[in-house]
Amino acid sequence: MTWSGFRPSDDACGFGFNIPGNMFAAVELAHIAEIASEVFNDGALATAANNLRREIENGIRNHGIVTDPVAGDIYAYEVDGLGNYLLMDDANVPSLLSIPLLGWCDRHDPVYVATRAFLLTDRNPYYHRGSVAVGQGSPHTPLGTIWPIGLAVEGLTALTDCRKVAILRTMTATDAGTKRMHESLHKDDPAVFTRSWFAWADAIFCELVLDAAGLRTYTRKTISAIAEF
Repeated sequence: MTWSGFRPSDDACGFGFNIPGNMFAAVELAHIAEIASEVFNDGALATAANNLRREIENGIRNHGIVTDPVAGDIYAYEVDGLGNYLLMDDANVPSLLSIPLLGWCDRHDPVYVATRAFLLTDRNPYYHRGSVAVGQGSPHTPLGTIWPIGLAVEGLTALTDCRKVAILRTMTATDAGTKRMHESLHKDDPAVFTRSWFAWADAIFCELVLDAAGLRTYTRKTISAIAEF
């Protein structure tokens, strides 16, 4: 796997090998290999990208899956490759909750299902339950704060439309009257938030709206039809 000193949040890693970051790298290396082969006709680059992808995937399989006594086999957030690991998630993407969106696995994948079940409980130290919202936060922001990005990711990976709509209602009800999504909001008081303007959160909220309305699939089909035409 690839080692990093920092998480997607820019906070320091607890252990050097961030699992969702490595998953994202593996997915994109497959895309690099495809472009190298089909667009640039560069077999050497395609082979190098695929070899590195396989190394990362093997590292994740061998070190990134741990057995929790309650949840079973789940993905760790970080590992050191020596048997030590960290069970948590960070609402910044790439996150463990987001890996079906990244293309690492299907949302029905058994290890992902078990990991998700663990992450959306109080056993995840950055999962917060409040009077106005329940969801994932981040060590990047004050304890007890929930990230709209995390809520949107939970909605985008949900299996039912009812859950997606419920999360959308939570998000629109906790914008503190600003008509914008924030970086984070306090679980008991949406008027206490960080970053009054955070375009990433606004954008992923729009992704969830499109998904709940059934338009993200339609858009992909439309783009495909245009490309064929």
